[in-house]
Amino acid sequence: MEITASQPSELQQYLSQAIAIARQAGELIRSAREEQSFSQDYKAGHELVTSADLKSDQLIRALLQLAFPDHDILSEESSPDYSDTAALQKPMWIIDPIDGTVNYAHGLQQVAISIAYAEQGEVKVGVVYNPFLDELFTAVSGEPAQLNGEDIQVSETRELKKALIATGFPYDKSLIPTLLPRLHQVLNNCQDIRRMGSAAIDICYVAAGRLDGYYETVSPWDFAAARLIALQAGALAGHLDGCPDNFPPALYGEQMLVANPTLYPLLQNLLQKPA
Repeated sequence: MEITASQPSELQQYLSQAIAIARQAGELIRSAREEQSFSQDYKAGHELVTSADLKSDQLIRALLQLAFPDHDILSEESSPDYSDTAALQKPMWIIDPIDGTVNYAHGLQQVAISIAYAEQGEVKVGVVYNPFLDELFTAVSGEPAQLNGEDIQVSETRELKKALIATGFPYDKSLIPTLLPRLHQVLNNCQDIRRMGSAAIDICYVAAGRLDGYYETVSPWDFAAARLIALQAGALAGHLDGCPDNFPPALYGEQMLVANPTLYPLLQNLLQKPA
């Protein structure tokens, strides 16, 4: 079956639907935390998941399937397999029902619902909603990124020594030693580093100029929506170690780098150097 590209008016409809769904999921997880009505468990023995993650996932999937029955869904909690790169070319929604689950469970505010729409391997619509701060980041391909309906843009920071950089660390503690050389470079050459606990929020903060750059290895549901938002706000996005030829760069999360255009090559060079 031939896949045709959606028109701008269709993408705006998709955006409106995604915003409505994100707000409903946000109310669900906010209420669950206020009432302390969620339970906690661990995937693979070390990755926290709550019953609120699962309920949010069920809600988002049900509403998307109702609105777009012909579209595929890639979700962290219920359909996490993205090994079939051919399938990634189809019209697809990519969702993270709670990005920042550890923050969520500990009562912190850096928590988001992330919903992206992609076709032919390119993300066309992105919504990242933080229900605890009521911050809604949105973007449609070709249009300005917005925060709560107002246009946003990346920072104008031009020097590494003045740059505030974000990153994250994996659940698998055995991988942490391999990250320390890059962490060392940032701490020694940039203003400071932040670890918010939500990749989607980190990248949206780059889009809004609150952070100057971000690097990490993450999964598509963590960054698909936020990456588009950052790009539409003027950021550059790529990969420190390149992207496989058969994998859509917009959905490839290994060694991601997102930064304003001036800092991007400087950070790329810094993070590729040995410490």
